[in-house]
Amino acid sequence: MKNDQPRAGRGAVRPHSRALYFGVRAAVVGASAFTAFGLLSTGAANADTFVPLPNGEQVGDGVKIDRYGESANIFPSMSDNGVGRDAMVSGTVIAKVDKAPTYSRVGPFNTPPANNPGTNNSNTHGASQLNTGYIVGCQVAIGTSAISAGGGVSVSTTSVGASGSVSLQLGPGQVAFVQVSYKDILHPGTYSITYRDAKIDVQGCGGYAQARAYTNVEVLGNFYSRTTLYGQPFSIG
Repeated sequence: MKNDQPRAGRGAVRPHSRALYFGVRAAVVGASAFTAFGLLSTGAANADTFVPLPNGEQVGDGVKIDRYGESANIFPSMSDNGVGRDAMVSGTVIAKVDKAPTYSRVGPFNTPPANNPGTNNSNTHGASQLNTGYIVGCQVAIGTSAISAGGGVSVSTTSVGASGSVSLQLGPGQVAFVQVSYKDILHPGTYSITYRDAKIDVQGCGGYAQARAYTNVEVLGNFYSRTTLYGQPFSIG
């Protein structure tokens, strides 16, 4: 009997093996996709994490503070010791000061004479000031307790150096105020600070770490005022 079924020529797929052919092809495609996903996942684990942060505004007595374009770039510490992490922070702060400061000189840090109206008897360096930076904590939620140094929280202060970076040794329950920059306020007017990629390196913190921006405007004079704007807390690993 003549077979009407066409013979499988070179390169043709036999009917009984067609399902196997497509099954193998699908498996290869799936494996390739899985491999690509695995590579992307591995890369993501080692990649920088960009954190955009919201703008902020705070109005005080004759003072208005705005923060724009704040962001943080989080990445593993170059020390590669498992307890270090780095953050590069950027942003712009603008302070509008309406009241004329009574003390408009820049001098050494000192304590104003007792009973001098408006000085609040605080340690100053003579001039009113716009000051901005970050509060960084190890295993501490950067909220009211950390800012007020309550609940057994240990607080220290430091500043970003001329290199544009600072390294912190923080253990559990420790908080550091890191000053990024400041400007003296000698007259009423608008004062601004813009910083780009200021580096904060945190070492020794085996648990989670958090940070948040702060901006202070302190006006010294017959009517002392202090206005503070805090940023949104963010994780640095």
